[in-house]
Amino acid sequence: MIVFSIRRYLPVVALMLAIAIGPSGRGIAQSKSNSETALPNLTHANNQFAIEFYRSLSGSRKAQNVFASPASVSTALAMTFEGSSGNTRKEMADTLHLGMTDAERMEGFAQLMDAVKAAPGKHYQLAISNALWGQQSYAFVPEFTSRINRYYGGGFKTVDFVGARGKAVATINSWVEDKTAGKIKDLIHLDDVSELTRLILTNAIYFKGDWKQPFPEANTRPQDFHLDDGKIVKAQTMQQKSHFRYVHQDNVAAIELPYEGDDLSMIVLLPDAGVDSLESKLTADSLAAIEKAMSTAEVIVALPRFTFTARYSLAPELTGMGIRDAFSESAANFSGMTGDKDLYISAVIHQAFIDVNEKGSEAAAATAVIMSSKSVQIDMPEIFRADRPFLFLIKHKASGSILFIGRVANPNA
Repeated sequence: MIVFSIRRYLPVVALMLAIAIGPSGRGIAQSKSNSETALPNLTHANNQFAIEFYRSLSGSRKAQNVFASPASVSTALAMTFEGSSGNTRKEMADTLHLGMTDAERMEGFAQLMDAVKAAPGKHYQLAISNALWGQQSYAFVPEFTSRINRYYGGGFKTVDFVGARGKAVATINSWVEDKTAGKIKDLIHLDDVSELTRLILTNAIYFKGDWKQPFPEANTRPQDFHLDDGKIVKAQTMQQKSHFRYVHQDNVAAIELPYEGDDLSMIVLLPDAGVDSLESKLTADSLAAIEKAMSTAEVIVALPRFTFTARYSLAPELTGMGIRDAFSESAANFSGMTGDKDLYISAVIHQAFIDVNEKGSEAAAATAVIMSSKSVQIDMPEIFRADRPFLFLIKHKASGSILFIGRVANPNA
């Protein structure tokens, strides 16, 4: 009998989703091979970035809850990448793993944006939204803005950062709040922008889904949750026994909890001892290997309820990952946006929300890139008791892309 228990940490690896569509809706001819490979190649690139980004984000936040949407961050940065040139473009391509042709990258994102449009009758809500917010009367290259609109669905809107900064911030925050069902509020603070701000690129992602097999509320009760420092807290812990895809190998137990409709699922990774070691070794390929090794078994699952919001300024993490010139006033080259090397990234702001309960999960995230002007099957029931630090991820099963990722160090925090 195997017990899968989540005791201390809960990182969420959220997998971006994608559904391949034909090129007819975008007015350009694509080769059949390019259309077929664009989405899988982009998904692999995004998943590589997702794990590396999570490791960078969580590395300086030991024993803390961590939650983010790498899908949101990579999409916002990809839109920024469309206006980059020179070494700035090379650094961003290397960090985002965009080693593909321009046509394949843009086609991949176009397919990805279509993928998140949940068809009528689906048992979940899922949407990704993009927008550009440019300083009024400031000249942007039409090819750049039209490319964002065509392949990312990001409409171009004008605001006044110079003469009406407060109103501009309120307008953008209202858009983000609307696109995330009210879960992400005040993404951008007034001091994040200045009279030198010329462009803000925003991405918002929202998901809400019910478990395929809900946890009976009558089974929820306080149980011990062991923190990394040896302390024990009481956490409201859900429990059920059912058949799930499960594996326990190489000192890690993993379980897949599907959402209604089977289009998305949460994967929880529970190390036998110490979540830090698991995080340091986790890669997109090792995660894929864990998923491949899973098989259906009867499992007793114990998982704490948790809800939290996190907000990050990501310049240190992204710089450490290799995007350096983009944040430098002297070195940044975004001439594809304006025709001149007059802009640099002054901030990348990310905020995320997660709620996991007996019924299902709700998750939302938003990212703003602020551009400023320079001056095995088992017969006996398994037990999955989450009473120590663990990782979890929400994924779109058909594409295998990562949507959200995080860590719960203390479900009561």
